[in-house]
Amino acid sequence: VQLQASGGGSVQAGNSLRLSCTASGRTVSMYNWGWFRQAPGKEREFVAALRKSGSYTYYADSVKGRFTISRDNAKNTVSLQMNSLKPEDTAVYYCAASAGLILSAVREKNAYEYWGQGTLVTVSS
Repeated sequence: VQLQASGGGSVQAGNSLRLSCTASGRTVSMYNWGWFRQAPGKEREFVAALRKSGSYTYYADSVKGRFTISRDNAKNTVSLQMNSLKPEDTAVYYCAASAGLILSAVREKNAYEYWGQGTLVTVSS
């Protein structure tokens, strides 16, 4: 499965961005989805996840209430709406997919089999 992430850019603090991820040749509803990010000099960290059913979402405490993960089956796209962006949100954002994902592993990057190439988000103060 090839994933393609897009939508990154440079914004000022307080503004919004919407990241999107598509899966070539696959239906997004077949997978569990996650967004991760990696800031310079730091490890890749969990941001948000969406279960295959579409009914359950999970967020890192640092983004809860500001970011929303969603799926559009008609567009075959998974998105991450990021509001009230902060400079500490600056990172390369990666979408990831897993065909089978147990609940306890939704925040674990090693639990996801497929990864997009990453899209850079820069938030200036």
